[in-house]
Amino acid sequence: MECQAGWGGGSAAPKLREPGPFPGIVDIFGAGGGLLEYRASLLAGKGFVVMALAYYNYEDLPKSMETLHLEYFEEAVNYLRNHPQVKGPGVGLLGISKGAELCLSMASFLKGITAVVMINGSVVNVGGALHYKDETLPPIGLDPSRIKVTKDGLADILDVLNSPLEESNQKSIIPVERAESTFLFLVGQDDHNWKSEFYANEASKLLQANGKEKPQIICYPGAGHYIEPPYFPMCRASLHTLVGRPVIWGGEPRAHAMAQVDAWKQIQIFFHKHLGGEKVTIPPKLESFI
Repeated sequence: MECQAGWGGGSAAPKLREPGPFPGIVDIFGAGGGLLEYRASLLAGKGFVVMALAYYNYEDLPKSMETLHLEYFEEAVNYLRNHPQVKGPGVGLLGISKGAELCLSMASFLKGITAVVMINGSVVNVGGALHYKDETLPPIGLDPSRIKVTKDGLADILDVLNSPLEESNQKSIIPVERAESTFLFLVGQDDHNWKSEFYANEASKLLQANGKEKPQIICYPGAGHYIEPPYFPMCRASLHTLVGRPVIWGGEPRAHAMAQVDAWKQIQIFFHKHLGGEKVTIPPKLESFI
């Protein structure tokens, strides 16, 4: 069903024999913008009601990420929580790249979020200012001179962002210590978009330093930035919207493919466990590739 409530989103509900309600998930992609629904559709077949949420460059949404307001995302979360086919009291968030970063911000500022899966996300706000009520997270600084160029002429932007450990950049750190959610961080250790493993570990330190549960972090050696559902081809390089030129995303084909199979399994297990869904059974065909 198509959902229009002042924001850009489409939702997919399970077509199962069992009656609802089902666990609800908001699915958010990265800086490419637009509305991508394929992952939401695949997850709907696993017993979830999933809302694929666009946040810029789609219909009447802003054309850039220069300024984002969490109230927009809050409205989407509340819509899903109140949907008659969604099992409460809270919902899950699934994001990759900038979408994962936004999921971390949503969990830190908003209510009603129970479980969050971040695929190669950041612990700092990137790309534009993020506002919620009377608070603002400025984007972390960057230095384009740190871009490296591969022998193929592609940009390697791994070292471009400033370190959040420097005092001048700490205002950009997402206050994850406020979150009441359970977290799963999926990390490609050959991610060349940014330092995903470092960010996951920093988020873990912040949570534990504030008396919160230690998050689950799963690292995949040889996996790059775009960890997609199983059997999607690895995206080695493509145009980066914010950089304005093709960049490398990292990843070794075989290791990346194996990571996608396992990550898909982990996502389902995590959400079914923490959102109160049915126990998930992974087909032997998938297990044989792990």
